[in-house]
Formats: sequence, C-alpha cells, structure tokens
Amino acid sequence: MKDATPPGPQTIHLADYQPYTHRVEAVDLAFRLAPKTTRVLARLQLAPNPDRPGRHDLRLDGEGLRLISCKVGGKAVKVVPDETGLTLPARLLPDGAFDLETEVEIAPEDNTALEGLYMSRGMYCTQCEAEGFRKITFYPDRPDVMARFRVRVEADLPVLLSNGNPAGQGDGWAEWIDPWPKPAYLFALVAGDLVAHPGDFTTASGRHVALNIWVRPGDEDRCAYAMDSLIRSMRWDEEVYGREYDLDIFNIVAVDDFNMGAMENKGLNIFNSRYVLASPETATDDDSAGSRRSSPMSIFTTGPATGSPAATGSSFA
Repeated sequence: MKDATPPGPQTIHLADYQPYTHRVEAVDLAFRLAPKTTRVLARLQLAPNPDRPGRHDLRLDGEGLRLISCKVGGKAVKVVPDETGLTLPARLLPDGAFDLETEVEIAPEDNTALEGLYMSRGMYCTQCEAEGFRKITFYPDRPDVMARFRVRVEADLPVLLSNGNPAGQGDGWAEWIDPWPKPAYLFALVAGDLVAHPGDFTTASGRHVALNIWVRPGDEDRCAYAMDSLIRSMRWDEEVYGREYDLDIFNIVAVDDFNMGAMENKGLNIFNSRYVLASPETATDDDSAGSRRSSPMSIFTTGPATGSPAATGSSFA
C-alpha cells in the first residue's frame, strides 16, 4: 500500500545556492475577486540573468492553481503544471527580454490554510510569508527575486487595498503601484467592507503621509491607541535612525482570522485584531503592550529611508 505520510521539510543548504535564472524587472497583477473563482492575471517582464550564463528553463513556483492560459511574448504556449509549479523549457523562451502572461483560477473561500489569498468573514486577505505567494499565481517565490509591482483589484466591495501608492480607482476597481522592488512574500491585498480610522504624519523633510487603520464597522473607536503608537514609532525611527517612510500612504488592516501576530508587508500591514483593537474600558495591559510592540515592528521592517533595505523590503533599490 502506498505510504500516505506527507514528506518532511526540505533542508536547503547555503552551499547549494544559485542565483535565479531570470531577472523579474516588473510585475503587473490583476485580481478579479470571487469567493470560489478568483481569476489572477499576471504579466512578468523577464530577462535572462547574466549571473547565470547560458540558456535555462524557466521554473515558477505554484501550488493549488488552475492554469487557464499561458503566453510567452504574446503567443500562447502549451505547458502543464506539476504539483509544485510550472516549467517552461528554454526552447520556448526568447534569447533576450520577454513578457510572460498567465491566468489562473483560485478559490479563496476554500483556503483554510490561511496562506496565499483567503477569506475571513467576507473579507479577502493575503498571507504570503514565507512561501504563500505561490498559492496566488505562478512566480519565482524566493526572497532574492525582487520586482516592482503594479496591482489592479476588481470586486464589488467598498475597500480595495494593496501595497504601495494608490494609482487610480473607480466603481468596483482600484490600482496600486509600489515603486520599490520587493520579494513576493511582502505582497499584500485586502478587500472588504471596512472603515478607516484616519491619521496623518509629516516626515522630517516635510512630506505628508496619510495613515489609515482599517477595521470592520463598529470597531472604529478601538483604534486610537494603535494609531498613536504608529505615529510615535515613525517619529522615533526618524530621530534614532534618520530614516523617513518612503510612500505616500501607510495602511494597517485588522483581521480576525490571521495565523500570525502581524505581517509587515510594505505599505499594507496586516495585523491580528487582538494586536490592533483596544479601548480604555476593556483592554488589558497585555493588549496595550501588544499593540505598542507591533506598530514599531511594522515600521522597522517596511518603512524607513528611501533606498534602504529596511525601507523597501529589498536588498537593492
């Protein structure tokens, strides 16, 4: 009888490291959200990596994805995913730069692992650290692959959020651009019926940053302490490290069903509600301490000075 025991964790040795075969120059994503039939359209601008000479297959990570279509340089190609990803043979790839377009279908409502894109009480939410992005689309889901992301979110929901700066919005859609390269595990998306507890921050150089803590309706009066912690943390980061936050907006979302305390995605932090929501009447000392600790952590890993690793989620800007 076949052994049904799942394989254990795979050991990865530093001595075996090789740069990725291709460079990802930019990423365009479009999400057409639906509980059981979300479509994710991805366009990757790729080029051979000079640090890996020669011609190579293109290997992309992917799990639980239904491939609808795949195009190389605008031409459809027939490829079949395996359990852990998708391989495009070198013979199908141009010698130089090219675009790869894929369309996949996923079911966020059925995603009980809370990795990748899932739903929490009617709200769409992502958790991509450490390897959750591969459950959203086919991609080189490794921390040394950096790219700039442009994201379009389409849904019949009032609030549509992603990383970076807002680039446009209309009835049922919103677009976001993150100007700084980042690895896929720092990608974030949230869509739902949310309300904002707003704030603002002026950097040391005089630049205005809009702040929002997004919560479910009725929880707006439980955000003041977290907002105060956020503002004090941003100021402290400037005073101590000389680092300024480098986007025009900083969003935090409180999520009930979240398998970590917080995820410090660039520009769109996602927190377990218990570390954000607190009121003087009901919060314990531990609740307040959790909020106070989590907000500074979010700044240090995703915010500070333009071009710095901590600011951009990247080792090179």
